[in-house]
Amino acid sequence: MRILVAYASKHGATAEIAERIGGVLRGAGLWTDVEPVEQVATLSPYRAVVLGSAVYIGRWRAEARRFLKEHREDLAARDVWIFSSGPTGRGDPEALTKGWTLPSALKDDVEHIGPHDVALFHGALDPAELAFFERWIVRRVGAPEGDYRDPDAIEAWARGIVGALREGPATAAPERSQRIGRAGRTR
Repeated sequence: MRILVAYASKHGATAEIAERIGGVLRGAGLWTDVEPVEQVATLSPYRAVVLGSAVYIGRWRAEARRFLKEHREDLAARDVWIFSSGPTGRGDPEALTKGWTLPSALKDDVEHIGPHDVALFHGALDPAELAFFERWIVRRVGAPEGDYRDPDAIEAWARGIVGALREGPATAAPERSQRIGRAGRTR
């Protein structure tokens, strides 16, 4: 079984989350490729896909949105997990985003795909890596600086993926779509 962890990251924090997920999958003996979405030409070698993106001002990175739309049908035919990385600050990431777990612009595509889970992880914000305009936005919205990523939450979510993949073949997408929620919780 071959798995793809595809991601879109601007400053590297989301890439590190993707690598951590890939490490858990590899550690469980699963053949896993971790790649930026721009480097993925086809999904044909993969049984399962984990797709993630950094979130800026409530939006996924453009290359992740494009990947999701271009591969929508291929993703719907596979086991899929989706994650976003973004909110900084202490506390539950969903509470920090006022209940938001996924950009609303992606809702139709994600529901069509029917992922096993949609997770929202804390992000990291290092002002030294930001361009002038980004620093201005960060100050304006009052986003806390620092690395708020939770390795335990990320690894627990990845272990859940391992468990689901070991349970058996892909489940029909409509049945999976009922389980969209944040990391560690299903709806």
